[in-house]
Amino acid sequence: MARILIVDDSPTETHVLKTMVEGNGYSTILASNGEEAIQICRAERPDLVLMDVVMPGMNGFQATRTLHRDPETSGTPIIMVTSKNQETDKEWARRQGAVDYVVKPVREVELISKIKTVLG
Repeated sequence: MARILIVDDSPTETHVLKTMVEGNGYSTILASNGEEAIQICRAERPDLVLMDVVMPGMNGFQATRTLHRDPETSGTPIIMVTSKNQETDKEWARRQGAVDYVVKPVREVELISKIKTVLG
């Protein structure tokens, strides 16, 4: 069973994503900020990360860049899940190392389709 790290500072968003992901047969690990996400990625080695952008402290772009550049975690795919819906945001996410991008409010069909594509 693939393990997916959900990174979001909103308990409501975290709950929604966790429900969608677990309802489709994946297990979840939770982080509430970028720093925690990096620590968990190094320790737990999730199969995929769903990363919010707007968070206190280290934002999702910064955390994605850090994970992508670290040899220990660079192989972990990251899908940005955010309310930021501009093309410039999507391009910046790709430049930081994200493999895909989902705009909130998340549609379960779209999210699960992207997860399946990334995980194979």
